[in-house]
Amino acid sequence: MKKIDIRTVNVTQYLQPLREGGSLPAIVKADDGFLYVLKFRGAGQGKKALISEFIGGELARAMGLKVPELVFMNLDDSFSKTEPDEEIQDLLKFSVGLNLGLHYLSSAITYDPLVSKVDAFTASKVVILDSLISNIDRTAKNTNLLNWKDELWVIDNGASFYFHHNWQTWENHLTRTFPLIKDHVLLAKATVLEEASSAVKKLITKDVIAEIISKIPEDWLINEGDFLNPTEIRAAYNTFLNAKLAMIDELVKEAENAR
Repeated sequence: MKKIDIRTVNVTQYLQPLREGGSLPAIVKADDGFLYVLKFRGAGQGKKALISEFIGGELARAMGLKVPELVFMNLDDSFSKTEPDEEIQDLLKFSVGLNLGLHYLSSAITYDPLVSKVDAFTASKVVILDSLISNIDRTAKNTNLLNWKDELWVIDNGASFYFHHNWQTWENHLTRTFPLIKDHVLLAKATVLEEASSAVKKLITKDVIAEIISKIPEDWLINEGDFLNPTEIRAAYNTFLNAKLAMIDELVKEAENAR
């Protein structure tokens, strides 16, 4: 099994906020010379959105989908001191430490279901991914997909794993299907779901899941008021994803019926 190697870089320049995102991500430059879209730990859903983004992105990559490189990004306290916008100033202040960056795809355009093209196999894999991770935010209203160099790229998985906002009831989600798949932007084009699920079963194994979850920074797993400790939280993500993998035929059937 291929080991996941996530680089850690330092933010050297805050360039501009992306105001179309509810959590106010930003384009930043890092000390490796590249531009990234920075997702902040101090934003609305906090570190849990970064965990969703990270697991969802690396699972998508393991499935053979196109995903911008994900990196851990250190942000120091110097940026908030020179930022004139109070909202952004607060965001920068509360995000000092380790954040998540996605490699910035220059000139990429947002996927438009009316004009953008995607093949049935790719569409089917994205639908299966979002069923497995309970992603409620890949709809026509907010596609969270990009077209870059004539290919579909998966971004923004931060609204997944919504069970982790209440650890006291997370086990209730283990046997649930995902009826909200009916609103998925790619559902109409996902016409080879069974073929895609056969591929996913070979690519996503217990070892792959465990490897991804092992790379979540310990610091992201510590939140005030959490019912579980970091070791228990890692185990919960593992248990959840393996439960969904075991239900993949049921999830595919649900998506087929919705389509």
